[in-house]
Amino acid sequence: MNVKPMLQSLSEFWRVYRENKLGMAGLIIIVVYVIIAILAPYITFHNPSETNPSKVFLPPNKDYWFGTNEVGQDLYALNIYGTRISLIVGFLAALVATFIGTTIGLVSGYYGGLLDEILMRTTDFFLVIPPLVLMIVVGAILGPSMTNAILIIGMLSWSPTARVVRSMTLSVKERPFIESAKAIGASDFTIIFKHILPNVMPAIWANMTLAVSTAIFSYAAMIFLGVGDVNDVSWGMILHYAFTSGALSAGMWWYFVPPGLFIVLLTFAFVLVGYSLEELFNPKLRRF
Repeated sequence: MNVKPMLQSLSEFWRVYRENKLGMAGLIIIVVYVIIAILAPYITFHNPSETNPSKVFLPPNKDYWFGTNEVGQDLYALNIYGTRISLIVGFLAALVATFIGTTIGLVSGYYGGLLDEILMRTTDFFLVIPPLVLMIVVGAILGPSMTNAILIIGMLSWSPTARVVRSMTLSVKERPFIESAKAIGASDFTIIFKHILPNVMPAIWANMTLAVSTAIFSYAAMIFLGVGDVNDVSWGMILHYAFTSGALSAGMWWYFVPPGLFIVLLTFAFVLVGYSLEELFNPKLRRF
């Protein structure tokens, strides 16, 4: 394997990407979140599971930067540790969604005909139906667990990727090198995964980044609505208990504002990176 051309391609990619200020801002934010998740035990002052009945609903102070909740837990520690599960669920659910969407898009675009019609009508169904509604229903049926949440979100979020991959596959399969591969007897499997897939990978990466933002938001919503595992420390769990404890109605902003900001900022960062990758891989979308 010749590594030099690959390194040159990565260097060129980085040179062009870093010129996009919004894309760089999103990437920096994501890196900061990853660092926070890794260093959580070293940048918090209390165990997130530790309770203190004598210090309930404290507003932010020098000992508890984000205040405390209804059982005296440190909300700063809960928010910091919540970064871990949100990132894990976001990335893994996006992987599931990307795998399903890519497979369906490649098969549908390459074979066409009745198979394409069936797969695209199925895709359209999942595009039209609000995914969060299905996630809540399926989550309530399967029961609360992080594994179930990852599978549910991933298996109900693949349709945008399938549409994009199919569109690009339709274009790539008409190129001369595909006809040459068919002429020398290459199998459909070889053509799809060796010749077509590498040419649609840029779009797949961009869509996967956007899928991470969708997964993070969806997971938080599922937990908040009580169809996820509220025992796992996550931003959705904090919002769930902020609601059930009456902190929302009581205006205890330190309980629900920080996790909300954590969710919004991280999902926005992935959206920035996703759209920046689309601009990079599709010259027609570039603004620079």
